[in-house]
Amino acid sequence: MESNWKSRKVVVVGAGAVGSTFAYALAQKGLADEIDLMDANRDLAEGQVLDLAHGLPFYPPVQIRVGQKQDYADAQVIVITAGARQAPGETRLALLQKNATIITSIVDEIVSQGSQAVIVVASNPVDLLTYVALKRSGCPKGRLIGSGTVLDSSRFRYLLSQHCGVDVGNVHAYFLGEHGDSEFPAWSMTHIAGVSIDDYCPICNKCNNWQRERERIVKTVKESAYHIINYKGATYFAIGMALVRIVGTILQDQRSVLPVSTLLEGEYGLQDVCLGVPCVVGQGGVREIVEAPLLPGEKESLLKSASILQAALKELTGWSL
Repeated sequence: MESNWKSRKVVVVGAGAVGSTFAYALAQKGLADEIDLMDANRDLAEGQVLDLAHGLPFYPPVQIRVGQKQDYADAQVIVITAGARQAPGETRLALLQKNATIITSIVDEIVSQGSQAVIVVASNPVDLLTYVALKRSGCPKGRLIGSGTVLDSSRFRYLLSQHCGVDVGNVHAYFLGEHGDSEFPAWSMTHIAGVSIDDYCPICNKCNNWQRERERIVKTVKESAYHIINYKGATYFAIGMALVRIVGTILQDQRSVLPVSTLLEGEYGLQDVCLGVPCVVGQGGVREIVEAPLLPGEKESLLKSASILQAALKELTGWSL
């Protein structure tokens, strides 16, 4: 009898700290049947795969290989973590132009293989590179997404759980907008055990000045990456796990609501910009954008975040769609 079984194949483009950490976490979760790791530095990819493969006796069954561009053709998910790091004194725009060139080259190879995979961009600045990749690829917008503010929302949930003294699994909260300085907390969508955060405060009774604590938590979320980079040079554990969450819901069609970066075409009153908003994610990528009723101040913050991203795109030169 002919089998209709299809391998859950994930290709990771970029074998540096983020890509290899993601591959390691994905292997441990047992969500993929095959993980192919690729990098412009072939020796780095070979070394990472060999190191990962030596742990195969301790993982759920999975194949871990060095990938080639032909592997794009039958992948279910392609995760792009490749990109240059921001050098000391380098402007954000200069980094964007450098990484836009890298991303377009990768996207061209993916398209040349006729791939129908969901493409997840994690390279920074992620919202801008998601837009560049989407326009370059010609993919349906739901099939090419960015990691968005999934990591920022995770940091937000962690800090709220620590402050309120409850299991982080009972905290539902989102940071929205740009994965960057203009991101903002959607307090109107923040709940603990189904109770809105403002209604939970009298129950919690953990602080004397909740407004001051809110400001502290938001500031900590926004500065987290800078602190980690100052301490150890890069962030990779938490973003690796965030990518596992995104890829897992795609592979298993979980239809989870995650604030990934996706193209807005009228939602929230925005056009032609990619940023982090709540989306139903499952097989095929973004299945639906959840247009939540934001408070006026939150809506203003989202519009401001979008305008900053659109202004940056207008300055981008040296690449073409």
